[in-house]
Amino acid sequence: MKKKYSISGPGVLIAAAFIGPGTVTTCTITGASFGFTLIWAMVLSIIATIFLQEMAARIGLVTNKGLAEVIRSQIKRPSIRLFAILLILSAIVVGNAAYEAGNISGGVLGIEALGASGSFEVGSLTVNGWSIGIGILAAIILYIGSYKVLERILVGLVLFMSVAFIITAMVTKPDIVAVLKGSFVPSFPEESIFTIIALVGTTVVPYNLFLHASLVTEKWNGTEALPIARKDTIVAVILGGFVSIAIIVCAAAIQGQEISNAADLAKSLEPLFGEYARYFVGIGMGAAGLTSAITAPLAAAYVVQGCLGWEKNIKSTKFRWVWGGILFLGIFFSSFGYKPIDIIQFAQVANGVLLPIVAGYLIWLANRKQLLGTFVNKPWQNIISILIWFIVLGLGLKSILKVFDIL
Repeated sequence: MKKKYSISGPGVLIAAAFIGPGTVTTCTITGASFGFTLIWAMVLSIIATIFLQEMAARIGLVTNKGLAEVIRSQIKRPSIRLFAILLILSAIVVGNAAYEAGNISGGVLGIEALGASGSFEVGSLTVNGWSIGIGILAAIILYIGSYKVLERILVGLVLFMSVAFIITAMVTKPDIVAVLKGSFVPSFPEESIFTIIALVGTTVVPYNLFLHASLVTEKWNGTEALPIARKDTIVAVILGGFVSIAIIVCAAAIQGQEISNAADLAKSLEPLFGEYARYFVGIGMGAAGLTSAITAPLAAAYVVQGCLGWEKNIKSTKFRWVWGGILFLGIFFSSFGYKPIDIIQFAQVANGVLLPIVAGYLIWLANRKQLLGTFVNKPWQNIISILIWFIVLGLGLKSILKVFDIL
């Protein structure tokens, strides 16, 4: 960020993390089902993400610790501390292990949308070679253990993904006035409430808060980097928001068709806008899958490191065992087509509980002068943060009720 218009830093890694297959699929279904009318929900999500991620980054830079480590050190009662650690470990580690198969499978869908099938038979089993290939590539990138290398690769992938989806959106020649109206005028079409919640939920991600607090300490030292970190967060998250909005715009071009994921979007766009549209969507989806396949295991490793008080070293054997285990589970389930439904449902419940708790802790920590000194929240930041907390509380309750079929 030394150059005025450079795009670099932990913020881009956070954008890489939240624009995964889940976000691509949610935005695709949103556009195909409701056109431009729910873009405002994505704008709201981006604002909420900027505020929460900025607080996480600020706490990381001032304390030079990961968020899990700060929470552990600030909770004095042993019983509450133990509950918090178990909840964080369950939601982030188990959750990311469950979702990793989806990240890798999403990347596979993008590659296969280009017409390259990777399935082959091993005895009576059908194995997807692309899943193994994406997993191995992610493992190599993580094993290098260099923040600078990781940052450059993910920055490249995010820019690649951004160009792919934004160009596809431009090819569809959307009604700009309708897009702007959908961005700034809230509306609630019939049966849209769950889609609105899904848009916010796929952008405001608990593990990204832990990831961001740790990454800023890898990139910078001390509070003098706070202005750069804040700018990095705002620019990168807004860029991620533009990508998400571009996907909604793409899908709105084929509104009314039966669409369930980005691969369907790629196939549906081809007859209308030519084969290049399919290629751009496929490339974008492949990049989204790979970026999330890298960042999810990395976030889990940082969380375990902070919760258990391990030495802060991205190249340590313990650190590598954590991300390696999560990546292995993702490759295994994705390669053989297994869907660990029970684990995913558990992860949804844990994340539903964790999101409002972590957001609440963030607001609490960001107001502790004993911890942050003069870098505590300003009054206007607290007002907006509390509003965001009520939103994520609703998200958490909804995700729990949905898992148990109460909603």
